[in-house]
Amino acid sequence: QVQLVESGGGLVQAGGSLRLSCVDSGRTFSNYAMGWFRQGPGKEREFVGAITSRGDRTSYAESVKGRFTISRANTQNTVYLQMNTLKPDDTAVYYCARSRSSVILHNNPTAYMDWGQGTQVTVSS
Repeated sequence: QVQLVESGGGLVQAGGSLRLSCVDSGRTFSNYAMGWFRQGPGKEREFVGAITSRGDRTSYAESVKGRFTISRANTQNTVYLQMNTLKPDDTAVYYCARSRSSVILHNNPTAYMDWGQGTQVTVSS
């Protein structure tokens, strides 16, 4: 059974940093692009960023560009989201997701077939 498990969330002050991890215990991790999404209180789920299967290209939402970095370690079946200069608006549950593609960096949640359970990130002002 495909399973994506996020970790690394928590409470941080504005301006601080967190690194989220997502471990894949299911299908061949290195065959798929991976994405990060988030859902804040009372908000729709939104795209944060994505990385190709080989890790050679990334894409980010404008709201996080320059502050967040996605990377992956295929030998460890893990994708990371490094979040710097955090803002209260970044408060959300963060989800990793497996894309249906290896190279296309979709920002639409419907392009992703498997999801983790999410990890809470809270940024205090």
